[in-house]
Amino acid sequence: MASHRRPKQPSRTRVTVLTTAAAAAVAFSAQAANAAPSEKPSKDEVKSKVDALYEQAEQATEKLDGAQEKQEKLQKEISTIQDNVARGQEELNKLRDGLGTMASAQYRTGGIDPSIQLFLSSDPDSYLDKASTMDQLSAQQVEALTKIQGKQRELAQERAEASSKLKDLSATRTELKKKKDEVKAKLATAQKLLNTLTAAEKASLAQEQAQAANRSSSRVNLGSTGSASSRAAAAFAAAQSVIGSPYVYGASGPSSFDCSGLTSWAYAQAGVSIPRTSEAQAGAGTIISSESDLKVGDLVIFYGDRHHVGLYAGNGQVLHAPHTGAVVRYESIGNMPFQFGVRI
Repeated sequence: MASHRRPKQPSRTRVTVLTTAAAAAVAFSAQAANAAPSEKPSKDEVKSKVDALYEQAEQATEKLDGAQEKQEKLQKEISTIQDNVARGQEELNKLRDGLGTMASAQYRTGGIDPSIQLFLSSDPDSYLDKASTMDQLSAQQVEALTKIQGKQRELAQERAEASSKLKDLSATRTELKKKKDEVKAKLATAQKLLNTLTAAEKASLAQEQAQAANRSSSRVNLGSTGSASSRAAAAFAAAQSVIGSPYVYGASGPSSFDCSGLTSWAYAQAGVSIPRTSEAQAGAGTIISSESDLKVGDLVIFYGDRHHVGLYAGNGQVLHAPHTGAVVRYESIGNMPFQFGVRI
């Protein structure tokens, strides 16, 4: 039997809530429709953001350079160890062959000594630990067994070291890829920002870069500050010879550079080997704490985390590879947060 009850009417409170919500929704929609689109960032704002991204990319680049340097070092060490193991195995085989020859001679003259039989069994290392059998060995046999035992221990240690370094190499390669991806991501983001500029704004930025590059000309007043040594002078002269070369992350010459790539390359031309990264270069020589004590060719370390380095050029100028999009050039030392100098 059907029900004839009347539907329950909404309460006054519920009607009020629904009405209020509807009104709010209408107001929000009206605001959204009338809201102005977000303002396009100005050229200066884009430049500021891009400069920050370039600095972050350089920080990652120095970590990338460090991982690359470590990878190369590990590869050389592993190769050396593997060569040593191969030579050691050959030596061990010869020692074993010699002992086998000794056993054959014993057999022909009346049978193999029980001690030799024991050694030629599956566990020769344990033999010399059994003092009760020592009197069964000739002096020649003792010497042969001792050499074999020592060589086996040496090979085991080298194989363990190689295994450890291979694991370290794998981890380093993972870190290398991570840092490469980080640098690429920063540069891609910077490029997207630059692509938001108009043609006129891009031209203006290019002109500013050109003006900065022009400061790399021989007309820059470097004053009369001398160099601390002939090698510092030679390194600075090498760096001057590549003024105008582009900054490329991970590059260390001779046609493109990142910051520490330039300084390490310059000192290499002077016959001096220094570490590859700016952080490592910060500890490569004598610390010069005051700008006024800097000499031409001294390394100049910038930023608290030491992620940028250049060469002191004299008269408050530094010669460096600044960042992506720039070239090797002179710049005022005051444009970056100076930490200290390093005299090589």
